[in-house]
Amino acid sequence: MSKPTRVRLVEVGPRDGLQNEQQLVPAAVKLELIDRLGACGLKTIEATAFVSPKWVPQMADAAELMHSLNRRPGVAYPVLVPNMKGYEAALAAGAREIAVFGAASEAFSQKNINCSIAESLDRFRPVVAAAREANVTVRGYVSCVLGCPYQGAVASSAVADVAWRLFEMGCHDVSLGDTIGVGTPGATAAMIEAVARRVPLEKLAGHFHDTYGMAIANICAALEMGVAVFDASVAGLGGCPYAAGASGNVATEDVVWLMRGLGIETGVDLAALAETGAWISRQLGRETGSKTARALLAKR
Repeated sequence: MSKPTRVRLVEVGPRDGLQNEQQLVPAAVKLELIDRLGACGLKTIEATAFVSPKWVPQMADAAELMHSLNRRPGVAYPVLVPNMKGYEAALAAGAREIAVFGAASEAFSQKNINCSIAESLDRFRPVVAAAREANVTVRGYVSCVLGCPYQGAVASSAVADVAWRLFEMGCHDVSLGDTIGVGTPGATAAMIEAVARRVPLEKLAGHFHDTYGMAIANICAALEMGVAVFDASVAGLGGCPYAAGASGNVATEDVVWLMRGLGIETGVDLAALAETGAWISRQLGRETGSKTARALLAKR
């Protein structure tokens, strides 16, 4: 398999990155972050989630945010929805792309969304069908593809089965998430090989957390397998509340730096992205989590 010459980055900072912040981030700050990310050249920016504010207070302003969004031409603003109620609210707020979120681990599914994998897929099926009927694009997420905090190892065959079911029901791409960041390059390659036997490789995306410092190495392994879509979070924002010790998503700036070094196009202005990551980090009262951004900004 040959490495792609261009990759598509899915920026998940405004949703996955901010959803577990203890301090409530004002909608105005979220809107500015999304707009700044669009100005950096990112074409897919996950904006928010239509979930219960009881469980995720940070996303309580989802409808307000979508109504106030400065929609840049050619930029998609997907939102996460857990069920039909969330889908209907997202549609009413003007969402044209949604994402549904499953798991490859039974234990994680029960802890995270209080149902079995099979039940979660049954819950998603009418959502995906309704979205397709309305010409709303649907993305599928599979979490815990390289390990689970509750059951430990996760079989690649289980990942492949969930990924195929999401693809078969109508998801335009399926993001494979190393939710707790325990993956290594060899395990990543083996998992992708197993999934690609069931789902076309061009429909797969990689979503890596950097808990053990392996996210960039795992992205390299995925690139070697031919994966050309990667999720990343500006300034390395985010983590998983169900995974003890799990640090944030891989920083978008670090992924862009990697791709630049490999001669792979991203369409992203790295300098502007580093400034954006530093800006949102200041809003949150801390330093950017991107090593690339820290190095670049230190030179100025």
